[in-house]
Amino acid sequence: MHISEVSFAEIDGISFQIPYPPAHHGRIMMLGEFPKLLPNEEYERYAKAAIPFLKANFEKCGAINYPVNLKCVFYVNKQHKGTFSGYLQAVQDVLVEAGILEDDNGNVVASVNGSEVLYDKENPRTEVTIMRKSNDNGQLVSKPEQMKGDILL
Repeated sequence: MHISEVSFAEIDGISFQIPYPPAHHGRIMMLGEFPKLLPNEEYERYAKAAIPFLKANFEKCGAINYPVNLKCVFYVNKQHKGTFSGYLQAVQDVLVEAGILEDDNGNVVASVNGSEVLYDKENPRTEVTIMRKSNDNGQLVSKPEQMKGDILL
């Protein structure tokens, strides 16, 4: 069975690779008196490549709408470029736009444990693992309310 034939509601976790160089999300621009985060050219290229790739593989799976740990290992091809939080924001936005995550708020992306930025000049990519969160009793949860003891936004 191909992954595109599985509903995310039926599984506890999934791992996949986005085979494009990770991108930092954006740049801060002043619009009038207020700063606004806007996508930069690097993010636009990343999203243009990654979103169709993800949709082609996961379009029929339905969006994840329950608490998960989103582990992202970013393999960048340039050292000292971008920030960890910028990479996380970019991949979350791409996963939402591709329909894999319903939203990237704390009720869905409850944690990012295990995420890191590493250097691989020859093969830049993002390795993504999405695992359903469990509550204090070790039971898998399907709603944010079942995450006893966790802080919800």
